[in-house]
Amino acid sequence: MKNDKTMRFNLQDITNGETHRILKEVYQSLQERGYQPTNQIVGYLISGDPGYISSYQNARSKIQQLDRAKIVEVLLKEFMK
Repeated sequence: MKNDKTMRFNLQDITNGETHRILKEVYQSLQERGYQPTNQIVGYLISGDPGYISSYQNARSKIQQLDRAKIVEVLLKEFMK
């Protein structure tokens, strides 16, 4: 049976998923190093200073791949669920 329905591609779903994945990785890396991950990530989001994020397991590089506004957007959407 042939499916003639057009599939929808939602780039936002992909970028949200990528943001979520990277945040989890950064959070875990910070936690492993003995930091309070929430405090460190908030410090980074407010100031834009990557020094709040450890370079352990490339966490700093990973979080800098993301737009800070996009991180806030994803966090707010998760919170509102």
